[in-house]
Amino acid sequence: MGRGRVQLKRIENEINRQVTFSKRRSGLLKKAHEISVLCDAEVAVVVFSTKGKLYEYSTDSSMEKILERYRQYSNAEKALAQGDPWPQGSWLHEFGELKSKVEALQKCQRHLMGEQLDSLALKELQQLEQRLESALRHIRSRKNQLLFDSIAELRRKIESS
Repeated sequence: MGRGRVQLKRIENEINRQVTFSKRRSGLLKKAHEISVLCDAEVAVVVFSTKGKLYEYSTDSSMEKILERYRQYSNAEKALAQGDPWPQGSWLHEFGELKSKVEALQKCQRHLMGEQLDSLALKELQQLEQRLESALRHIRSRKNQLLFDSIAELRRKIESS
């Protein structure tokens, strides 16, 4: 048997109000954590008690980052609501630029993965090969450095024991 609906009105009894606040605050913070984990969402919750005590929850990113992001969205929405065509126009222009950059990066990534190479000319293939060889040298250098560091650490442990 389920519970009935709670009538939403101020609880007059101060003790009952404080107990309800405490339980509901805990439930709210728990739900905020759950939605952040389950849905990989950035969540920030700020609650002030009647006595002015602060309770907050934020996901892995800091509360400041989330609040700054909120301010940016809020300001952008205000500019759009005021009917100023410039911000929207510049956003559309910026969107087009970013979209083309993303497409170029995706194309480059596919080429680096060895996909869709048919459209490349000989010179482009040679440049791609050079980039891959350079990256491979860098990766091998880093790997060798880690191996040498690991060997040196093992030698130090052997010598100290």
